[in-house]
Amino acid sequence: MPIIAVSPEVSIAYQTFGDDGDPPVLLVMGFGAQMLAWHEDFCRALADRGRYVIRYDNRDCGLSTGFDDHPVDMGKFIATVSSGDIPSALAMAPYRLVDMARDGLGLLTALGIERAHVVGTSMGGMIAQIMAIDSPERVLSLTSMMSSTGESGYGQADPQAQAALFTPKPADREGYIAAAERDLLWSSRRYGDATALRELAAESYDRAYRPAGIGRQLAAMILSGSRADALRGLRVPTLVIHGLDDTLIDPSGGKRTAELVPGAKLVLIPDMGHDRPRELWPVLIDALVAHTG
Repeated sequence: MPIIAVSPEVSIAYQTFGDDGDPPVLLVMGFGAQMLAWHEDFCRALADRGRYVIRYDNRDCGLSTGFDDHPVDMGKFIATVSSGDIPSALAMAPYRLVDMARDGLGLLTALGIERAHVVGTSMGGMIAQIMAIDSPERVLSLTSMMSSTGESGYGQADPQAQAALFTPKPADREGYIAAAERDLLWSSRRYGDATALRELAAESYDRAYRPAGIGRQLAAMILSGSRADALRGLRVPTLVIHGLDDTLIDPSGGKRTAELVPGAKLVLIPDMGHDRPRELWPVLIDALVAHTG
């Protein structure tokens, strides 16, 4: 997969699908996940519907630039935030979500793309929101999927799901793959697939095992603050998608996003959790094609 410089400090690994003459759709992945989590078959199916699809690794993940010279102890960071010592927490984090948003826009620039439809999932939805807020002239449309607004009263995780997310996975390959089944806690109750989760974990581990980046991405996410006021002023065509089974980011996060953005369309999907089960790809792709048309 190609890697391209998007700023003096950051290079981004990416992959494209489809005809570059079609409308570009930038897929932004969530917390700790490589571009692989946008399944290749999903990307090809979207490209087959007439879209030029771009998936990429966020900084500190996959094959993109890491920040290992800025270690963040996740336990210490969470304790610092919980104690209310925000200045100390800010000092621990080498970047913010706004920097990750600039990476995505920088990738578009490096690829010669002036404007694109931006689709973000989970933390990627937060990053996509910031792209649309800060650079609306670059964003043809926004799709915020299974995400939230940064407000503390919305989109809260079920305690069991949150505990599983923040529990470090084993460092050995076998243990790492087995631990992927924790994701069933927030997956679709109907379509949750342990085999698919293990397969993705194995592919991700073999491609780029980089657990240190998780703490830095978490810090960026927690410290990003509320986007509520900015979302109220957003004038980018916006689609909000949320699964009704989501226990990692409660559906109230998606509902609140759609409530704030003028003219936003809200699609709540039964039998979808904090995942994109293959059985629901036709629903998701239809919604994306309609929105990016």
